Amino acid sequence: MIGNSLLNSSNGISCIICACNEAPRIAAVLEVVSMHPLLYEVIVVNDGSTDNTSEVVRQFPSVRIISLPVNQGKSAAMAVGIAAAKCELLMLLDADLKGLASKHITALAEPVLRGRADVTISLRKNSLLIFRLIGLDFVSGERVIHKDILNKVITQIRLLPRFGIEVFMNRQIVESRLSISVARWTDVTQSRKTEKLGYCKGIIAEWRMTLDLLRVYYPIALISQTIDLLALRIQPSPKIAYTDLKST
Repeated sequence: MIGNSLLNSSNGISCIICACNEAPRIAAVLEVVSMHPLLYEVIVVNDGSTDNTSEVVRQFPSVRIISLPVNQGKSAAMAVGIAAAKCELLMLLDADLKGLASKHITALAEPVLRGRADVTISLRKNSLLIFRLIGLDFVSGERVIHKDILNKVITQIRLLPRFGIEVFMNRQIVESRLSISVARWTDVTQSRKTEKLGYCKGIIAEWRMTLDLLRVYYPIALISQTIDLLALRIQPSPKIAYTDLKST
């Protein structure tokens, strides 16, 4: 357990981070989440990394690491993290965020902890322009969601394409009519695949990820899904300090 000793598995949050070859980037994320008072536990699913990702994670004693022997893709790795999580609330984060601070974790957690929303989704500084214009990034990897929503479909998650988890999650949100709060992270960015892999390999990786999304949902259905998600979005709440959250 990390953070506030008053937290337990029923009132805290399990933070799940899936990582593959993120050794140069994951420490910046773990420095924030490993000390955050609203997180009961942090779980890193090391998805068959061939670099020293696991060694970097082990520099944070409070962080639990689950290492998969071979790379299985984000969807399968996320299923492993969901199954291992102890809390009723899950915070899902990407391992390659830049500019992340404690306030961003609080902003992501607050609407669900307060009961104002069923789900929170981040909107990063470098989300695609169209997402920033409409105020919702439907493929954002940073979310807070109730574990039971995903746990009941965990078998399906394991069988998803490698990068189909966010679109699949959206389907569960729409079908259950769950209210959505958007956490606007105006000073947080995500490392693009072209930054990690170089231009050519990065473009190929981006296209493969897009094809995975289309294997879960057809293009027209993705547009319809986004419209449905926007209809479930609630108005942003005023800024609330962590001390206020402790009293709820």
